[in-house]
Amino acid sequence: MPTEILMPALSPTMEEGTLAKWHVKEGDTVSSGDIMAEIETDKATMEFEAVDEGTVGKILVAEGSEGVKVNTAIAILLEEGESADDIGSTPTPAAAAAPQPAAEAAAATPPAPAPSPAPAAPQAADGTRIFASPLARRIAADKGLDLSTVKGSGPHGRIVKADVEGLSASAGPTAATKAPAATADAKPALAAGPAADAVMAMYEGREYEEISLNGMRKTIAARLTEAKQSIPHFYLRRDIELDALLKFRGDLNKQLEARGVKLSVNDFIIKACALALQSVPDANAVWAGDRMLKLKPSDVAVAVAIEGGLFTPVLKDAEMKSLSALSAEMKDLAGRARDRKLAPHEYQGGSFAISNLGMFGIDNFDAVINPPHGAILAVGAGVKKPVVGADGELAVATVMSVTLSVDHRVIDGALGAQLLQAIKDNLENPMTMLA
Repeated sequence: MPTEILMPALSPTMEEGTLAKWHVKEGDTVSSGDIMAEIETDKATMEFEAVDEGTVGKILVAEGSEGVKVNTAIAILLEEGESADDIGSTPTPAAAAAPQPAAEAAAATPPAPAPSPAPAAPQAADGTRIFASPLARRIAADKGLDLSTVKGSGPHGRIVKADVEGLSASAGPTAATKAPAATADAKPALAAGPAADAVMAMYEGREYEEISLNGMRKTIAARLTEAKQSIPHFYLRRDIELDALLKFRGDLNKQLEARGVKLSVNDFIIKACALALQSVPDANAVWAGDRMLKLKPSDVAVAVAIEGGLFTPVLKDAEMKSLSALSAEMKDLAGRARDRKLAPHEYQGGSFAISNLGMFGIDNFDAVINPPHGAILAVGAGVKKPVVGADGELAVATVMSVTLSVDHRVIDGALGAQLLQAIKDNLENPMTMLA
């Protein structure tokens, strides 16, 4: 029967997207894994692959369409032996599975079965039809699989080739692999404050430009509203003297110049935070609703400003990587973030984040925690300041102000102070980061 191809949730925060480009046209044959379309999510432009085989019977959403809701039908895929005439007269799997009233069921005339080389549609023990593609049915028949034990990952839970390929006759149910769809009640409402009409009425007669929110801006608004409303933030502040680090960085960059490597202060900050999370392992944790997850590796996210918003790509296993490796990876992630070419696994996860506004001349600020992270470090500019040395003498040093925003559900005050002290120690004694 014709199968609806649905707008996928390509990231956990995606509620709608733009169908940027079709790579197929009506009448084309597709197989599992073929690129069907390019979809702009709230974060990036991603390729959408077919999960089943068949013929594109009808394209329902035109190329360039914006605001297409997740789980909206965007195309119809026809099975072997079906034609475009079947579209519209055949119920979707969800509708077909719904029980009919007794009178309607008695009056219904069963349609003549269409010839197909695939085995007949199987049924579960309770008589419900099991929806599976012809190829999946053939593979299951060859292997002697009971399709009622297989969990489908296709549209409406339909069983496709990928669900049965690696199974044997004794295999149990498989886990569905489709991406979780974002739901309206999974996020707070964007309108936290006066309604749009009320605000616009205040400025009646004043000249202004109305700017619609794109997907990224909506996501940022929803996530940060949720973070500030639901996360009990507290803040720890320290001044860090950078003179030893700046001298060490200068010496290293001279030696690395032949390799084309130039380390930034931010590279040292990433390494310092990664090692501090190893020194204070109880702070390397995230909030997971009714529990905490304590991570073993230091996966550090770094905020990257792009036009219209920001990304937080994650440098995984940062404690294991050299400064030059971190520098190269950060440059690559930041460049692809600005081009919106990051895959979801490159900006999801991590337990800790860094937001550095020092290059913009900001002395200090408080950053909002990016859930489910346990903390985020806000980094200000390094500026010359008078300091009192250990011997009591007044001197001038390059001082950087940092603020650690902490989720009190995950990290208590003393633990947060230990983490920030470890970060400070690493940055003020940069040689130890190479030990």
